[in-house]
Parts: sequence; C-alpha cells; structure tokens
Amino acid sequence: MNSSKKSKPAVTPDKDKKPKLVRDSFTIPKDEYAAFDLLKARAMSQGLAIKKSELLRAGLMVLCGLGDARFKAALTAVPTLKTGRPSAQASAAAASVQAQPSAPAQEPADQPAS
Repeated sequence: MNSSKKSKPAVTPDKDKKPKLVRDSFTIPKDEYAAFDLLKARAMSQGLAIKKSELLRAGLMVLCGLGDARFKAALTAVPTLKTGRPSAQASAAAASVQAQPSAPAQEPADQPAS
C-alpha cells in the first residue's frame, strides 16, 4: 500500500539518441585517395578542419541532391574497379616484384691499356 511511489518520467523522443554508426571498408585507386589530402587542405584554407569520413558523407549528400541526369553522369564518370582483396597468388607475385633489387648498371667492358 505504498501510494507515494513516483512515476517514471515520460520517455522523450529519440532526439537525444546518437545515430548508430556503421564501419565499412572499400577499395579506391591511389590517385583518387590522394584527393582526400587535397580536399582536406582546401577545407583548412577556409577554416574548416574535416575528416575523411566527413568528406565522404558530404559527397553522399551532394550526390543525393543531384537530379537523375547529373546523378547518372557522375556515376558513369567513375571507372569500375575489381573489388575485394588480391588473391594470395597475386599478392605473392607483387611482393616478389617489389622485393627484387633493380638490375645493376652495366659497367663498361675492360678495355686493354694502351
């Protein structure tokens, strides 16, 4: 008979909850990856410190805002890549090529003394 129990506060909407984050990985050509540094420097020159993930999210927002024709043009401008990790055989071959020293410069043949 405890009538002095306090009721629980009403649950507030999800505005206080942080969005659930997802981790992912992807493959990108080295020259396109270098664009991260260029874009980060460009942002810094405008007083904005930005992370790679924020650049990717900004790019997604821009793509979402495009009309169908411009969206299709942007997508077709991106070359298709072979996805996934290289096979063990391909990785071993690449490592072997990198590990081999370059051929030494050829020395001129001994010339007889005159």
